[in-house]
Amino acid sequence: MKICGIEIKGSEAIIAVASLDDQALRHLPLPTKKIALDDDDEAANVKVFAAQVASFIRENAIDRIVIKKRSKKGEFSGGPTTFKIEGVFQLLESCEVTLLSPQTINAQAKKHNFELPGTLNKYQHEAYKAACSALMKK
Repeated sequence: MKICGIEIKGSEAIIAVASLDDQALRHLPLPTKKIALDDDDEAANVKVFAAQVASFIRENAIDRIVIKKRSKKGEFSGGPTTFKIEGVFQLLESCEVTLLSPQTINAQAKKHNFELPGTLNKYQHEAYKAACSALMKK
């Protein structure tokens, strides 16, 4: 099973794909590491973003998407664009989308001691941990 972990920051969906082979977590390095939404006030840009996301999921045969949840209010709340990006992912018909809280991700990371492979860029760490959390959480 291939799970795509996503962390949404600003106007970008940061992507890391992981799989579980014989109880071993594995990072699947892909050329696409981020998908950006330019000027979300324009419907055409949102449609282009949605098409890019759907294409990425289809081309890489992703089974499931896990998004690191952002707070809806308070000091560290996500901006309106981040929720628009999340909505685009949730509307995908081809795969299941789950939101995981940062607390759940951190608890799973601590419990299973996820090793962050060298094939990841530093900005992909949270997305990878989200994917691993979903793979290990049964």
